[in-house]
Amino acid sequence: MTDPANLPPLIQRMLQPDFYPHAVQEPIQLFQTHVSYVVTTGSVAYKLKKSVNFGFLDYSTLEKRHHFCNEEMRLNERGAGSTLYLGVVPISETDGEFVLGSDRHPVEYAVTMKQFPQETLLSKILEQGELTEDLLRRLALQVADFHRKSFTSEYIRSFGTVEQVRQAFDENYEQTAGYIGGPQTQQQFDETQAYTDRFFAERQDLFKRRMQQGYIRECHGDLHLRNISYWHDELLLFDCIEFNEPFRFVDVMYDIAYIVMDLDVRDRPDLRAAFLNAYVEETGDWEGLLVLPIYVSRQTYVRAKVASFLLDDPLASKADKQQAYETAAMYYKLVWNYTQLPQGRLILMSGLSGSGKTTAAREIVRQAGAIHIRSDAVRKHLGGISIHERGDDSLYTPEMTQRTYDQLLNLGISLAQNGYTVVLDAKYDRQVPRQAAIAQAKAHTLPLQILHCTAPMEVLSDRVQKRSGDIADATVEVLAKQTYEPFAEAEQPFVVTIDSTNDIQPQIQSALA
Repeated sequence: MTDPANLPPLIQRMLQPDFYPHAVQEPIQLFQTHVSYVVTTGSVAYKLKKSVNFGFLDYSTLEKRHHFCNEEMRLNERGAGSTLYLGVVPISETDGEFVLGSDRHPVEYAVTMKQFPQETLLSKILEQGELTEDLLRRLALQVADFHRKSFTSEYIRSFGTVEQVRQAFDENYEQTAGYIGGPQTQQQFDETQAYTDRFFAERQDLFKRRMQQGYIRECHGDLHLRNISYWHDELLLFDCIEFNEPFRFVDVMYDIAYIVMDLDVRDRPDLRAAFLNAYVEETGDWEGLLVLPIYVSRQTYVRAKVASFLLDDPLASKADKQQAYETAAMYYKLVWNYTQLPQGRLILMSGLSGSGKTTAAREIVRQAGAIHIRSDAVRKHLGGISIHERGDDSLYTPEMTQRTYDQLLNLGISLAQNGYTVVLDAKYDRQVPRQAAIAQAKAHTLPLQILHCTAPMEVLSDRVQKRSGDIADATVEVLAKQTYEPFAEAEQPFVVTIDSTNDIQPQIQSALA
């Protein structure tokens, strides 16, 4: 706890209730980081920027602090709006008296926010074991909308070059070499650095495509679960990066990586997959999953680095340093684990409409942390419509169906080659697309299974008729026209039958084993 006598006079004054024109809840509390003071009064929080210059962040003059307060308001309106952010207020000084809200002789500026309970932070909800798949899917759709509306330009896209992206990685390695033999081992350091060097060397075309396709945008820049609140049934994305363009002009997957990392730290592959699948299905950005690992690596390494820095703080207690050591070691190990590419695999769902394919696929996602790609979503993205719209007849021509299955398989093979377990969720009711998938899996030495979901026709009809809120367009009339080509002898070794009228969970567990 900082001795109040050592605080600047303005902050000392802000800790006194009579400073405010509104009711306050005592005691007034002060929180601070290396760049800001936050004073909480019960209903309103006041955030002031410290007069510091760290190179990547420069608040050294009143003019700059005023500018970045306004930038903080502008940027955070996108994710939290007036629900959290109230405005920027000046603080003046006249004859040694500080006055809140007066711009007569301003000496400081504060961003004002509605004060909300810390228990509403998603990080807290996760710690309590109460963060659900449904809430994460809802978050994914909101982040997808946030990214869709975020600004981009040729200038912003220029921040997506390999040279720009890798600069932070090289800096991280330089700043943490001194912790080898401490919280991280020489092997972890060497192999983590080799992994990122190799990634940048081999994936230059991928980074170029990300730029060309508009995925480098004015993002949040710090979208971890501590910066997301679930309050009054709203998900609020707050405290984005306002002070540094390279931290904010980034690939959308850079933003996503923070959330993925937080879920990985808690060892929740089920929640990770629920969030990722909802996001990429909404955006159609399945290829983004190929670049995601490098950003997850970065965010994780930064956490390790920041924890390591505390080991050099002469004012930190022995207990604090021990905790920092353990935290850093945990993050260094996690980031090293990302360099160990797992064996990817391909799973084809197969069956008529209403046979339980998607239900079974979602159980695979829970059990295996899989990427779930639905043909309905692929088809609609190819057709240029929202996945929530009903497609017209042009979306279901033989040519479009062929394109859909081709794209589905291309995505599946590409992701499985990069260590993902991928579930391709389509009817796969014909031998040709099934055998094409088998041939491609063999060519790339990828394990493949076909999970054939079955149920009586009356059950299928009932399920299709009762569907609501799903992206699938099939109706009972469509179902009545569907037929199924039996599996050829060459396909049989890959097939596992799932009776969707019985409990799915143990059947999936057995199939995956």
